[in-house]
Amino acid sequence: MSDQKGVLESRILAGVSEGILLIGFNGKVVFANETAINILGIPADKLIGSLFASLFFEDSDNDEFSQAVLECVYDREKQHDAIVSYTANGRVYTLRMLTSFYNEGAERTGIIVAFSDISELEELRDAVKSMQQIKALNDQLEMRNKLISETFGRFLSDEIVKKLLDTPDGLRLGGEKRTLTMMMSDLRGFTALSERMDAGDLITLLNHYLEEMTEAIQSNGGTIIEFIGDGILAIFGAPDYFEDHATKAVTAALQMQKKMKNVNAWNAERGYPMLEMGIGINTGEVIVGNIGSEKRTKYGVAGKAVNLCGRIESYTVGGQILIPPSTREAVREELEVAKEMTVYPKGAKGELILSQITGIGAPYDIHVSQESEKPKPLAKPAPVCFYRLDGKHKIEGTNYGGITAVAHDRAVIETGTKLEVLDNIQLEAGGDLYCKVLEEAENGYLLQYTAVPAGYDNWLKGITTTV
Repeated sequence: MSDQKGVLESRILAGVSEGILLIGFNGKVVFANETAINILGIPADKLIGSLFASLFFEDSDNDEFSQAVLECVYDREKQHDAIVSYTANGRVYTLRMLTSFYNEGAERTGIIVAFSDISELEELRDAVKSMQQIKALNDQLEMRNKLISETFGRFLSDEIVKKLLDTPDGLRLGGEKRTLTMMMSDLRGFTALSERMDAGDLITLLNHYLEEMTEAIQSNGGTIIEFIGDGILAIFGAPDYFEDHATKAVTAALQMQKKMKNVNAWNAERGYPMLEMGIGINTGEVIVGNIGSEKRTKYGVAGKAVNLCGRIESYTVGGQILIPPSTREAVREELEVAKEMTVYPKGAKGELILSQITGIGAPYDIHVSQESEKPKPLAKPAPVCFYRLDGKHKIEGTNYGGITAVAHDRAVIETGTKLEVLDNIQLEAGGDLYCKVLEEAENGYLLQYTAVPAGYDNWLKGITTTV
């Protein structure tokens, strides 16, 4: 616990009538209130800051107490509620224990143990009175547990933490080589969108989108490594390995694209803009495990295959799913391929053929379609200047051309500048209009918009006199 929030939480827990013990994942006792110190019979200066194991594991009289704490660490499938005996101060206590996890901010950092002395209940002879006091104690413990839960954040069914805690050395830094399937997704034009929306509305839109995408990933066995703004990095085949990780990744991606229709319907009801998402998938050998330092560790992946996954995602336009041969070969089910493209990603040796996936066969039978309006020709070309991009940076030199046809998300440009398929360019069209070259047409290049400026609609009105 730290700063003002930590001080407030400490004061709240200090005043709780039950004993409260906080134990960090490093095994050290980080907090104990006065009730806990009195019941455990260990002075505060010896208890706080010491390793739990050194205090209790050699105390055979209190094995039940130690075991109740360990069950919380190794099993998160249910709430842990136990009645144990504890010997201290020349007497034997009967303790009611409730153990769970607590967070500091968004990070889970240890376990919390709440216990109460119910020795008096054993001495009660009147059965009715005993039941009444037991019920009152249960109600009180439920209220305390609610307070603890609200203070330290939500309990998360986090498969990564469960896997780490299921093994004795699960929290150690390090990893292993494993062949997995990675997925990266990203919203097109989200940066420009964030500049135009109210912050509260933007977070509401983003949270709803991420919730829908998370459901599709997790229902197919995927593990979300992190959210990077509007982007998602997920892996399939770790921490629990399964053979069909490539199939599950492709299935999840198709479900994610299908969900975008409902996401945009939800957005439209609230006056929010439409969203488009691109997804890149790659299968390859990576290092997976605990990455970081002793102070800040996360479960993650690293390696060339992860970097290549990011490159593949960068080639996508809204609504696309692109996979390389390594993933396509690993999927046993029949895949529906809309088209193939050859790219030359940085850091890779030679060319790479990417497949645009629009469906997968039985037993999944999921299919998506990219419905794009055909650009309508203009009465005369609309002159524009544009810049070729390397990543997010302009390549030196201004280029000129004319827009000859437009749709809501596409355009055709005539230019004397030589462009390549999948080149990224920035047009001056009511602001910075970002596009990707889809194909070379007979009369120019077909462009797909990837980020639209606020002034685009007014610019479009000025040039859309169609024939």
